[in-house]
Amino acid sequence: MSERTTDEQLTKYLTDVHSIEEQALAQLKVAPRLAGTPELAAVYRDHLRETEEQERLVRERLEQRGAAPSKVKDIAGRAGGWGMVLFARVNPDTPGKLIMHAYSYEHMELAAYELLRRAAERAGDTATVELARRIGEQERAMADRLAAHWDAAVDASLAEKGAQDMEKELVKYLRDAHALEAQSLQLLEAGPALAELPALASVFEEHLQQTREHQRLVDERLRAHDAGPSRFQAAGMRVGAFNLGAFFKAQPDTPAKLAGFAYAFEALEVGAYELLERVARRAG
Repeated sequence: MSERTTDEQLTKYLTDVHSIEEQALAQLKVAPRLAGTPELAAVYRDHLRETEEQERLVRERLEQRGAAPSKVKDIAGRAGGWGMVLFARVNPDTPGKLIMHAYSYEHMELAAYELLRRAAERAGDTATVELARRIGEQERAMADRLAAHWDAAVDASLAEKGAQDMEKELVKYLRDAHALEAQSLQLLEAGPALAELPALASVFEEHLQQTREHQRLVDERLRAHDAGPSRFQAAGMRVGAFNLGAFFKAQPDTPAKLAGFAYAFEALEVGAYELLERVARRAG
């Protein structure tokens, strides 16, 4: 890659992370009202202030490089943030859905800053390297803070449910996990062809086998509760996976984008299983 191309790629990654911060701001401005507990609301408020500073630092770094944020990316980012908040708000278990998606989003940000740091190292831009390292550490710390509140989020989500409702709630969370595994399968089936790198393709192929087993196990638990997957959820996830596949094919840096998204999606699945485990305990 030529020096000019490397420099252009670095600027592109900076505009990417700026739009990600814009999306985070849209989410975090609403999240405290939906958190379910005062402690979790405080976590979101703290990170809102941190994110405002992160957005400012990235914008200033772009300006120092003679560039500017992408208006198109930023508008799309804000719209995505509002969409995620709306999704969480219309769910009866809003605190759980919100923390699960917030946990995944922190990992998406962490991946984006890891990519930015590596691009900056290749371009010899030490200021951007330090910026990416610093913000990446903050995103990791926020993910850890969220992970300390799984129990509280589940308690808030189930606060109005009685013992007689726990079986129904458990089936709902099992269906959520099954739908995520269905989307994961589609992404992993397409992943090796999009990866371009043998090592990355091998990672996707290995996890594809694991994911098939995950889905089988969730299916088994659903049958044990005289239930099955949600056809509506499964159809929605398949459409989502198809759209993401088309998105990645259109990217000039497909391997990097694909790896970053897969990293965040794994965190989404981790969040779903953290919630499922706690609901299962409450259901006995």
